[in-house]
Amino acid sequence: MPQSKAAPYGSWKSPITSDLIVAETTMLSDVRLAGGNVYWLEGRPQEHGRNVIVRQGPDGAPTDITPAGFNARTRVHEYGGASWLVTAGTYIFSNFADQRLYRQRAGESVPEPLTPVPMSPEHHFRYSDGVLDPERRRWIGVREDHTGEGEPVNAIVSVDLDGSGTAPGRVLAGGHDFFCSPRLSPDGTRIAWLAWDHPNMPWNGTTLYLADMDADGAPADIRVIAGGVTESVFQPEWSPDGDEIIFVSDRSGWWNLYAFEAATGATRPLCPMQAEFGVPQWNFGMSTYAFAGRGRIVCVFTKAGLGQLATLDLASGSLQAIETGFTEFGSVRADGDRVVFRGGASDRPTSIVTLDLRSRQRLILKQATDLLDRTELLIANYITEVESIEFPTTGGTTAFGLFYPPRNPDYVGSTLERPPLLVKCHGGPTSSASSTLNFGIQFWTSRGIAVLDVNYGGSTGFGRDYRERLRFNWGIVDVDDCVNGAKFLGQQGLVDLTRIVISGGSAGGYTTLAALAFRDFFQGGASYYGVSDAAALARDTHKFESRYLDWLIGPYPEEEARYRERSPVHHADRLSKPVIFFQGSEDAVVPPNQTEVMVEALRRKGNAVGYFLFSGEQHGFRQAANIKRCLDAELSFYAVEVFRIGLTF
Repeated sequence: MPQSKAAPYGSWKSPITSDLIVAETTMLSDVRLAGGNVYWLEGRPQEHGRNVIVRQGPDGAPTDITPAGFNARTRVHEYGGASWLVTAGTYIFSNFADQRLYRQRAGESVPEPLTPVPMSPEHHFRYSDGVLDPERRRWIGVREDHTGEGEPVNAIVSVDLDGSGTAPGRVLAGGHDFFCSPRLSPDGTRIAWLAWDHPNMPWNGTTLYLADMDADGAPADIRVIAGGVTESVFQPEWSPDGDEIIFVSDRSGWWNLYAFEAATGATRPLCPMQAEFGVPQWNFGMSTYAFAGRGRIVCVFTKAGLGQLATLDLASGSLQAIETGFTEFGSVRADGDRVVFRGGASDRPTSIVTLDLRSRQRLILKQATDLLDRTELLIANYITEVESIEFPTTGGTTAFGLFYPPRNPDYVGSTLERPPLLVKCHGGPTSSASSTLNFGIQFWTSRGIAVLDVNYGGSTGFGRDYRERLRFNWGIVDVDDCVNGAKFLGQQGLVDLTRIVISGGSAGGYTTLAALAFRDFFQGGASYYGVSDAAALARDTHKFESRYLDWLIGPYPEEEARYRERSPVHHADRLSKPVIFFQGSEDAVVPPNQTEVMVEALRRKGNAVGYFLFSGEQHGFRQAANIKRCLDAELSFYAVEVFRIGLTF
C-alpha cells in the first residue's frame, strides 16, 4: 500500500468529486406495497430532477412506470409529498408541469387527466395525499386551490374516476387553513383526517377529526378525537379491522403512539417512552409505522437523533427492537411479515429495503448510489465515521451534533496543524441533521476538512421541550449552538478555531447569515436560498410557512422591531467575512429578492461575495449540473477567500 503523503488539510485530492456525486445519485422516497410488488419514487438529477414511479416486481427487476414527459411531483404546500398512489395496477399521480391528477392504467403508456387544465400558470389546482375510495369510484385527497386571489384555499376533496377530467373535485371537508392524512376505514363507512390553522405549523398543533360517511359519500357527524392548538398529532391510520385509529401525539412531551377505540371513544397510550415515534410533517405521506398483521405494528423511534426499527405488540405493549444496521428510517410500510422502508446510516446511502419479520433477513432493492459497491473506485476507504456529540451551550444547557473528522488514506496532515471545520446548519429549522451517508459531506472530509452537522435547539428527535427552545429565539439559540459546537471541537483539539466556516440551506441559510452578522466567530460562509430579511419573508412567502415566523420570532407586524433586529440584511455593516450565495430563480419559499438584496448590500461595502442564480430551480436544487456547480464553487470560494490553500480537484 502506498505511503500517505503529508499535505495541508483542505488541499487533499479526493476521488469523491462533484461529477461522481451527481452522476451516481438518485433521490429515493415514498415507498408503497401493493399486489405483491414494492414501489418507490425516484428523483433523478440527471433528468432535470424528474420524479419517476418505479416498481420492483417478483422477478427483482425494477421497472419505470411513469412515462417520459411526465413528472410525478406535487407542489401542495410547495414541499409536496404523497404525489401518487397505486391500486390493482392502476396509478394516480400529480404531474409537476400542470399539477393535474392523472390516471395511468396497467399496460397503458399514455396517462389520462382526471382534473382540469390550468387556467394559467398562476391559477390552477394542486393535489396530494390521496387514497382510493373503490366503492364510490373516486380519489379522496388534499386539494390546494390557486384559482382565486390571495391565499390558496386548502380542502379535502373527492375526484370522480369516471368523470370527464374537467371537474376540480367535490369538497368533503373545508374551513381550516390546512389539511392532510385523509384516511378511509377499511369498510369505507368512516373517514379520519388532520387539520390545523394559522399560525400553527403541524408540529405545533393539529386536530384529528373522525366522521361517518353518509349515503351521498359526504362526511357526517364530524367530531374531534384528538389534538388541538397545543398538541401535535401525526399519521392517523385505521387498524385492519377498523375498530381503532392509531396515531402519534406529543401530548406527553414526546411523539408517542396512541390508539382511539371507535366504539367507546376511549384513547390509550401504546408504548409510553421518552423517544420520538413521529417526525415534523414537512411533506405529505410521511410514515413512521405500519400494521404488520392485526395486532402488531412495525415502527420507528428516535433517541438522541438516531433511529431504531422495532415491532410493537398491541395486546401486551411489548416493544422489540430489530437490528438492521440503519439509523434513519422513513416511509415505513408492511404487509404481514413483509416490511419495506427507506433507510440510511452513516456508512450506508439512502436505500429501499425489504425485511422479513420472521427470518429477520433484509434485502436492499435500490440504493441512492452504488459508489461504495464499485470496487474499482475504493470509495469506502475514504468514508469517515460519524460521531454523535453533546456539548455545553448557552444557559447551562446541552446541545447535540454529528461530527465527521477528516479521512483520506492517501494523505496525512501536519502534527502542527488542525483541520479546518465546516459547520452545517440543517433547514427547517424544525428538522434535524441526517445520519444517513451523505457524499456531499464526504466531499469535504475526504479533502481534509472536518464537518459538524448541528442539531441546535429547535431540532427534532429530542422531545417537544427541545423543539420549544427556538420559540421566539430564531437567530439566537441556533446561532449560539453552532458557535458553541465549533468551540467545543476546538477545545478538544480536533479542529482549527481560526479556520471555521458555516453553511446552510433555507432556514440553515438564515442561521448562516445571522451567525456571520451577529457573531465575530466564523471566517466565512455559504447561504443556499437562505433568509436574509425576516420581515420580507413574513410578507412574501407561500401559505404553508406564511405564519411560521410568528412562532420563530413573533407576530408580524406587531414585532416589527424584533424582525429588524434579527434580519442580517439590516446589519450588513457588521458582516465583514466572505460569503457565497446560491439561489433558485423559481423559489416560492424564499424568493430570489431575499438573496439579491443581501448580495447587493455586501457588494456595496466591498465584501468578498459570490452569487449563483439557477434558472428553473425551486426551493432546493434538483438538477445535476447545478448541484455539481454549487459543490465546486463553495469549495473554491473557501480555498481562495478563507483557507488560503491550493486545490487539486
